[in-house]
Amino acid sequence: MSQVYKNIKNDHQIWKFCFYGLLKNLKFFEPYLLIYLLGMGFNLFKIGILFSIREVITYIFEVPSGIFADHYGKKKELMICFTFYIISFVFFFIGKSFYNFVIGMIFFGLGEAFRSGTHKAMIYTYLEQKGWFEHKAFVYGRTRSFSLIGSAISAFLSILFILNLPSARWIFLICIIPYIIDFILIWSYPDSLDERRYNVLNLKKFFIESFIQLKNIIFNTSLNKILISSSLYDGIFKTIKDYIQLILKLTIITSAASSLKVLEGENMVKIYLGITYGIFYICSSMASKNVYKLNKITTSNKLLVVSFDVMAILLLFLSIAIKNNNIMIIIGIFFVLYILKDARRPIFVDVCGDYMEKNQRATVLSVDSQLRSLFTVIFAPIFGFVADHYSIGTLFLLIGILILIVNRFLYVPKQSLQIR
Repeated sequence: MSQVYKNIKNDHQIWKFCFYGLLKNLKFFEPYLLIYLLGMGFNLFKIGILFSIREVITYIFEVPSGIFADHYGKKKELMICFTFYIISFVFFFIGKSFYNFVIGMIFFGLGEAFRSGTHKAMIYTYLEQKGWFEHKAFVYGRTRSFSLIGSAISAFLSILFILNLPSARWIFLICIIPYIIDFILIWSYPDSLDERRYNVLNLKKFFIESFIQLKNIIFNTSLNKILISSSLYDGIFKTIKDYIQLILKLTIITSAASSLKVLEGENMVKIYLGITYGIFYICSSMASKNVYKLNKITTSNKLLVVSFDVMAILLLFLSIAIKNNNIMIIIGIFFVLYILKDARRPIFVDVCGDYMEKNQRATVLSVDSQLRSLFTVIFAPIFGFVADHYSIGTLFLLIGILILIVNRFLYVPKQSLQIR
């Protein structure tokens, strides 16, 4: 086993997979996007519209882009994806009016839709070719750890960029550089990973086969349980993290309140935010890289369920911490939840890979992303209503109880795996 891991670590293509993730996460603007848009004179309503446009575009094209990748080539799709990203960065750089940023968000949303799931599907294919398919958790945990290292590097470097560039908009131009390198990296992937089934786009055939693929996915009960477990977990986390991050950011801003009185004094908050994000990503990277070791104790199927239960228990403790107004415990639990989320992803990839049809992988992973967005859209107003009319502590208490109940129906036993 150790020799297999050594071979995987030394494999040239695996290193390419790792650096793909590192480069794509060099989004130096991420910690400061809200601050930048506010500085452009947009109010929170307009900023909300921009973010909504991005999410809607991503949601609409999520599944069609996955089907496109399965039919017409995954390399082609990822190269298109990075082209969309680069175009969006250009619009963010030159943008002065609200409509420039609308166009930028549209292209960024297309990039997100075309990227999700496609690269994981290529990793699955390569592992099959090399006879390493059973080591999915190890490989994906390793590649994801590089993605998170990229996020950490991005967070730390963004501090230098945001403080030393003549204008914040130049940070978008710098982001183009790693994305061009990633475009070239994808182009260098072997054609065997493309898995193109058709050379010419036939819209009628595309829609007919899309319907057939989605029907097969919907009627796969075991796969549905896995997808619901993944998307429900991520949807809940994505919704509740805003409540906890609000506490975190308020703590940071309060500690530097005196600096906010002068425009240049915002530098202190920028430094704190960059360092905080960087530390989170480093710890998440370590968790993602080493989570495969838990398979020595139990199966990934059980870990998928146990991790959801752990989230529920943490939320119950979080409700108590909020009731007692213990800020440090609240931040500590959020820190653990953040690490747990990134550690859980390789587990999901390991379990899900055994249930997907070979020619539907990008589609299935796109469905996972779309379900996550759907749950987020549903939960956001409901959670907000409960938090407004009762309390945030009550909200987390109810979510924890709900997870413990629903999770009892989402376990898929190891012995029913259907490798295809």
